[in-house]
Amino acid sequence: MAKTLDKVDVVLVGVGWTGGIIAAECAKAGLKVIGLERGNTRNTADYVMVHDEYRYAIRYELMQDLSRETVTFRNTRKMRALPMRQMGSFLLGEGLGGSGTHWNGMTYRFLPYDFQIKSMTDKKYGKNKLSADYLLQDWGITYDELEPYFTKFDKTIGLSGEDKNPFWGKRSEDFPTPPMKRTPILKKFEDATTSLGYHPYMLPSANLSQPYENPDGESIGACQYCGFCERFGCEYGAKSSPEVTVVPTAMKTGNFEVTVHANVVEIMKSGNKVTGVRYIDTQSGAEYIQPAEMVILTSYVLNNAKLLMVSKIGEQYNPDTGRGTLGKNYGYQIEPGTTGFFEEPMNVFMGAGGLGMTIDDFNGDSFDHSDVDFIHGASITLSQTGVRPIQTNPVPPDVPVWGAEFKKQSILNYPRTLSVYGQGASMPHRENFLSLDPDYRDAYGVPLLQMTYNFTEQDRNLHKFITDRTAEIMKEMGAKTVVPGNPISDYDIVPYQSTHNTGGTIMGSDPDTSVVNNYLQHWDAENLFVVGAGNFPHNGGYNPTATVGALAYRAAEGIIKYSKNGGSLV
Repeated sequence: MAKTLDKVDVVLVGVGWTGGIIAAECAKAGLKVIGLERGNTRNTADYVMVHDEYRYAIRYELMQDLSRETVTFRNTRKMRALPMRQMGSFLLGEGLGGSGTHWNGMTYRFLPYDFQIKSMTDKKYGKNKLSADYLLQDWGITYDELEPYFTKFDKTIGLSGEDKNPFWGKRSEDFPTPPMKRTPILKKFEDATTSLGYHPYMLPSANLSQPYENPDGESIGACQYCGFCERFGCEYGAKSSPEVTVVPTAMKTGNFEVTVHANVVEIMKSGNKVTGVRYIDTQSGAEYIQPAEMVILTSYVLNNAKLLMVSKIGEQYNPDTGRGTLGKNYGYQIEPGTTGFFEEPMNVFMGAGGLGMTIDDFNGDSFDHSDVDFIHGASITLSQTGVRPIQTNPVPPDVPVWGAEFKKQSILNYPRTLSVYGQGASMPHRENFLSLDPDYRDAYGVPLLQMTYNFTEQDRNLHKFITDRTAEIMKEMGAKTVVPGNPISDYDIVPYQSTHNTGGTIMGSDPDTSVVNNYLQHWDAENLFVVGAGNFPHNGGYNPTATVGALAYRAAEGIIKYSKNGGSLV
């Protein structure tokens, strides 16, 4: 029998970036907020021993326990989906801070084109640029409307960067802190891309170039360029994360509490409103009901969709009929690139997750797509994130992958190898979607989320185009051996690629084509909000966190408005 707890104003499911932002804003506004986090609590002091590649990057100390919950996967509806039993293509975070703890810190704003992709593509290239199988739609909000929320996120995290990119949207304010160091490796990329006529700029980084105090009074340290960011917490408190910014801000108000080891398994609903959530204490097995005036789903993309599905809120997407919106427009990214082997050794072991240079000359609609067989594009980047020793053994393609020669060449090439890569936008397709698995359940008896996904013709064409551009850049950088990446065929969930999953709970201006409105308020339950990259109707050519952060600030504003007046916010 579940124990019913005292009612609160707001209950958050998950306390990462989105949960932390909404907790801080709502608690400052006087609302009583409780965050339910299924992992453990943690802060900077827990990361003193973080330079342990095996523990964190291979054994995934900060990630979800897949023996308790995972997803099932298949490429097509004709296949039987099977559980993902080891972390692979993407890494599911767990614990206070969520994926915001072990992210790299690359913090781009999505382009103005992204938010109006359907109307702008149709206007410029006609309605048949892509086939009807691609489910393009506008987001129900423009870049200009979202810009103030982007700025607020920038200030909260102290973003380091320079406003030199001619292709991104107009910024109302400059970056809070200057860009990171222009290292000799980045200078190679800058010189080569400038020589080719492109427009390089320093990557916007949440690894800060200097100490910073944000508007809420939280202090963030200066990056030490140690190279342990992605998959790790920061022992210097120099990578902006929820634990060093928004969570302490929320705590200081006295209006916010976090309950850890609390795994939410159901959203409670009565009529056209939600009433709270049911969760299980993962250590004791005890069940609780947490009543609330408002329920906010702020867990990862996949879990937000799953909770709506198991709670029967919203209509499940049906690829045969096209009806339903829940689970629709699941998106991923492609990562074309080229490896270069150089004569001279370089300092590759130092770096930071957000240290890099990027061009957007082939991203969004920065170039004319009339004569190519795809839309959108990719940012192209050389990042100096710090090459870790265990998993990095670069050798040219004519070297055997075992034995004495491999060892010799691996040691020789470790400091002589660089990569230039793209983050390619993924367009939604009618056969790529999320649903509940009919056979497999998690440790709590809840059906697993099922992912049906494959690369499409758009992905393959874009991948080839961007691979060619990265090879040209690497050649211009002076590599003695240039090795372009292989073409893609079917998506494989086993090797790591990107944790930039999107879609499934998409936003929009029409309840017939979206799950939530542009305040992330659910169309079918006005006191339920769903916040995260699942709101993206398609995936862009960047890391998603800045856009997620902006949407979280937008949602927080809506939640506070709703607490006063109720009703639909649009």
